[in-house]
Amino acid sequence: MPPTFTIGIEEEYQTIDPETRDLRSHIQAELLQKGKIFLQERVKAEMHQSVIEVGTGICNNIKEAKSEVKMLRRGIVRLATENGLRLASVATHPFSDWRVQEIYPDDRYKGIVEDLQLVARANLIFGLHVHIGIEDRETAIHMMNHARYFLPHILALSTNSPFWLGMNTGLKSYRCKVFDKFPRTNIPDYFPSWGEYENFVKLLIKTNCIDNAKKIWWDIRPHPFFNTIEFRVCDVPMRADETIAIAALIQATVAKLHKLYTANQGFRLYRRALIMENKWRASRYGLDGLMIDFGKQTEVSTRDLIHEYLEFVDDVVDELDSREELNYIHRILEHGSGADRQLRVFEQTGDLKKVVDYIVEETAAGLEEEPAEVRRVG
Repeated sequence: MPPTFTIGIEEEYQTIDPETRDLRSHIQAELLQKGKIFLQERVKAEMHQSVIEVGTGICNNIKEAKSEVKMLRRGIVRLATENGLRLASVATHPFSDWRVQEIYPDDRYKGIVEDLQLVARANLIFGLHVHIGIEDRETAIHMMNHARYFLPHILALSTNSPFWLGMNTGLKSYRCKVFDKFPRTNIPDYFPSWGEYENFVKLLIKTNCIDNAKKIWWDIRPHPFFNTIEFRVCDVPMRADETIAIAALIQATVAKLHKLYTANQGFRLYRRALIMENKWRASRYGLDGLMIDFGKQTEVSTRDLIHEYLEFVDDVVDELDSREELNYIHRILEHGSGADRQLRVFEQTGDLKKVVDYIVEETAAGLEEEPAEVRRVG
């Protein structure tokens, strides 16, 4: 049986104090408990008390995913506002200090902090995770191997974390550099088979590196409990329409790679070290930089490479009925990623609180039935 290519989307949000614009814990507002009344298990805590995560159910196509992502965002935005908070969808807070943020009282997170110490406490970052349904485990490992090449391109589109501790970091995705202090992160190696991957996991468990495969935090991984491959490379985007477009691109990527795989025309595999070069360029320069075209062995504009990428997946897009959602990628290329837009607001105002206000506004934008235009800055 071919894969279902179902979609699951998880977004991590910040809860913001409307006066200070700093992060504020959602515990006192009982946001989780109130959210579970109407969102059930689709809302949950993360390690820091100012982080709230929402996740869709299993969606059969991108239109289902779009409807559910927007419904979840609408609900959490409304709930936050009703309880004296604001919601921000951004991968690092522009000026908040992780050293004053409390850890959520949960045994799992206490265990991670005990194990990783300051590395875990400093991990005040917010990501987007996209699951694509591939029921056969052997097929899943091969799809992961081939999809690794495209992770820097996907990251460049999602970049949304230029600030850290009140400073312009000079990177479009500083979140990447915070997270890669964790063990078992970044681009994974190539695995020739599912059996070899299983043996790798068993060795880590046997030698007390991990207790289960959920503590493998690669940019892409076979999910240990679901029949999916999980893309974890992305900064959480500001707008829901950006999230949906990136998820549509990820789904189309897996569908196209599977089409080649079943025709015995697998996409060329590149070394992890080479892909990491492009990941650095994506995190540093976002859409405005150059990436390496490994086939041509030359540097190419990231925007040009993404246009080529869209052409590469084009023949599966209509089969997936995702052309409308995927077309929003062109808007990201035109208006810039979240990082680009944050930086433009800061250049105009010199005020990081104004940047937070812009993020809060964008987080709630486009949640109506007809998506609003991206508001231009400058």
